[in-house]
Amino acid sequence: MSRKIWKAVIGIVLAAAIIVAAFVAFTFFNPRFDRIQLIGTWFANPTLRQDWQIVGQTRCPEAPMLWPSTGFVGVGWGDGAPPMYRHTGYDIFSPDGADNITPIFAAYDGYLTRENDWLSTVIIRHPEFNELPEITGGNQIWTYYTHMASADGQEVYISPEFPRGTFEKFVEAGTLLGYQGTWSGAPDRPVGLHLHFSVVKTLESGGYANETILVNTYDPAPFLGVEVGADGIIRCRRS
Repeated sequence: MSRKIWKAVIGIVLAAAIIVAAFVAFTFFNPRFDRIQLIGTWFANPTLRQDWQIVGQTRCPEAPMLWPSTGFVGVGWGDGAPPMYRHTGYDIFSPDGADNITPIFAAYDGYLTRENDWLSTVIIRHPEFNELPEITGGNQIWTYYTHMASADGQEVYISPEFPRGTFEKFVEAGTLLGYQGTWSGAPDRPVGLHLHFSVVKTLESGGYANETILVNTYDPAPFLGVEVGADGIIRCRRS
């Protein structure tokens, strides 16, 4: 094998090693990963970890939005291992141990839509969100709520007043939207009991952006008035 080829091979191996090392460092020495590891501890006995949770329908100090559901934020905005995955919102894990118990509330006044093909999801348009202009630029935003169904998809926990095909129905902050469930989108891979909540940007057309892409969402922290503690737990910001 020629020296040029050997150099190319060595370069590829070194580049791969650097990528692997960066992945390991980001994953295993990152407080975001530490927080995700605590999900099992939370589910083992939530009553022992009540200081990890925020109560739904309450408001953290100086927060524009209400907290949308009671629980522990086990996965935060941006969590994951880039470039492969970055989480686009907050996963708020219920303390109640069973589906269809923990209520989910509208975080802010707006206009609710549930598309015809949405089993467990609703989205709310907030056209007059005049708070946090330094973040939103004064633009319309949306809040997104999902996992409101059973693991097999047979039971839906969204409030009956929001059937499929609901468009632009006005709801006030604190309106009951449904209950936390374990539907993931496929019956063979249920998720832990939680609400996935995102704050979504608006397209030039006026519609909502694709919520599964990080750059299409805002960090929910300033909207909900929370911050990450030294222990990695997301709690209400101190006033």
